[in-house]
Amino acid sequence: MDTPGYIVLSRLASQARATDVLAANIANAGTPGFKASQTIFAQQLARQSGAETPAGGEQLAFTLDRATWRDMSAGALRHTGNPLDLALGGDGFFAVQTPRGERFTRAGHFTLSPDSQVVDPEGNPLLGEGGQPLVLPPGDVRLEVKGDGTIASESGPLGRLRVVRFDDAQRLVAEGSRLFSAPQGVDAQAVERPAVVQGAVEESNVSPVAELTRLTAGLREFQFAAQFIEKEGERLGGAVDRILRRR
Repeated sequence: MDTPGYIVLSRLASQARATDVLAANIANAGTPGFKASQTIFAQQLARQSGAETPAGGEQLAFTLDRATWRDMSAGALRHTGNPLDLALGGDGFFAVQTPRGERFTRAGHFTLSPDSQVVDPEGNPLLGEGGQPLVLPPGDVRLEVKGDGTIASESGPLGRLRVVRFDDAQRLVAEGSRLFSAPQGVDAQAVERPAVVQGAVEESNVSPVAELTRLTAGLREFQFAAQFIEKEGERLGGAVDRILRRR
């Protein structure tokens, strides 16, 4: 493969990952609290050496897969009337306890476990301000949550929800479609006014129409690049055949 082939191959590899990211966004368009991701590409310039200046200049531009950027904007709130459904009207994340440690989420669809713990769909306990799982007193089934995160049941006050924020939420690591982990050096800060909304869940911030449009455009670019490589291969093969016939 010659230089044009390598350049187009770099584009194909990047476009393949972009397609995977777009497909994941579309698949999670209905997942509460899901945050859409977008790929970031750049040009990697390489200077030719040991050759005369070709037409068009000396630099070759390869496609560089720089990173994945996550859109942390809030999704729309859907009111369910379920008192165990919680949403954050402002900044921050709920904290839950998992077997891997503390994790953070915007997906506020919670239920009551057999041992009266408030848990997420995977059974991870919702944490209070002190970092302890939220447990209702025996016999209590009704939970009241105020906008500042304070919680109470029939027996009285239970404490306050642990809601945290991060200076650079882009450094959070996604674990599945709902949870995030904070790597070392990324500290969680308590949110004083989390604007908790009881009886509602935050929807995904994915725009299915926009994502489908991007996916269609990306697939066309992938097809064009694949066709270019195919034609380039035919050109090189024809050149080799002509050289061999002359010899």
